[in-house]
Amino acid sequence: MIDSNGTSDFEPVARALETLLRGVTDDLLTCPTPCERWTVGDLLDHLMGLTVAFRIAAEKGPDAAPAGPGNPSVAKLDPEWRSRLPVQLDELVAAWREPAAWRGETAAGGVVLPAEIMGIVALNELVVHGWDLASATGQPYDADNRTVETVSRLVSQQASSDGNPGLFGPSITLPAGAPLLDRVLGLTGRDPGWKS
Repeated sequence: MIDSNGTSDFEPVARALETLLRGVTDDLLTCPTPCERWTVGDLLDHLMGLTVAFRIAAEKGPDAAPAGPGNPSVAKLDPEWRSRLPVQLDELVAAWREPAAWRGETAAGGVVLPAEIMGIVALNELVVHGWDLASATGQPYDADNRTVETVSRLVSQQASSDGNPGLFGPSITLPAGAPLLDRVLGLTGRDPGWKS
């Protein structure tokens, strides 16, 4: 959600994601996700990496992944993910609460952007991958409306019927009356009705 300073609070989406983590049992780690060729374990590994990369981006540190995100087919999920990922989410929330995080330019995954855009990109990653995780593990997903509205503005500018390599798949058009989260998912190339 956007606060009075024009920044977004990562707390609601981080808490929603943390709730989902508690529902991921070991037998679900090899299940498919809405992300083509990614298992739940691959998705969790991606979340481990992006929470660090976007925290460093907020802190204006050196890019943690200058060559872009790693290949999920060779990803190896940290066996301590259950204890580490919630801590990394807390650190991400705290980093983007600092007003300085939203000023100037910063880099993540080899991409340099105005920090105010990078923050929304990070927020979008949490929202969309939160939905991916919920869908893959059969859990309900609760993304707060203000956060979804924020990422919707970004996604609607970046989406394409051809996709946006490294960012989104080809967009799926949904009716204007569809829930906003579903429309955001469609713009990122996801079918909101996806089932494992």
